[in-house]
Amino acid sequence: AASGIDELVINLSYRGAEIRKRLGDGSRYGVSIAYSEEGEPPLETGGGIVHALAQLGREPFLLVNSDVYTDFDFRVLVDRPRVPTLVLVPNPTHNARGDFGLDAAGLVSAAPPLSTYAGIAIFDPKWFAVLAPGRRPLKPVLDGAIARRELKGLKFLGAWLDVGTPERLEEARALAAGS
Repeated sequence: AASGIDELVINLSYRGAEIRKRLGDGSRYGVSIAYSEEGEPPLETGGGIVHALAQLGREPFLLVNSDVYTDFDFRVLVDRPRVPTLVLVPNPTHNARGDFGLDAAGLVSAAPPLSTYAGIAIFDPKWFAVLAPGRRPLKPVLDGAIARRELKGLKFLGAWLDVGTPERLEEARALAAGS
């Protein structure tokens, strides 16, 4: 594919059958799609990654949350050596305090000034291979990588929106219609 991404693994839970029906095997989009069935309730991001590890392989992988609207160029992450990297954006009003900072070496930190995690990252599957299956958030995994100084950060100032409410969904639709 033009983005350099041609194999996708999509975690499915809520409305998963509809997603699978809509996207199929990915061939009409020029990609190959495999599905990781989480079941109900969803496993959260960390648990979903653990569940999908066999499909993700041993190399660092790109993670993109399904509920973000962005014009981020994913080639920035996939066309270079894939080192664990979080994409960070300016804090939106619904997350004014932010999530993470960046130190002088470009490593993610917990120190201010804080930016918001964009839901876009490159992760090392080794971080998840040591975890037991089941429902788990991503933040403790990230906190461990930060403590080990293994997580780089990349600031992104382009279009980005967390589509986590009906109002922000309408905003994303308007943005997409205008592009």
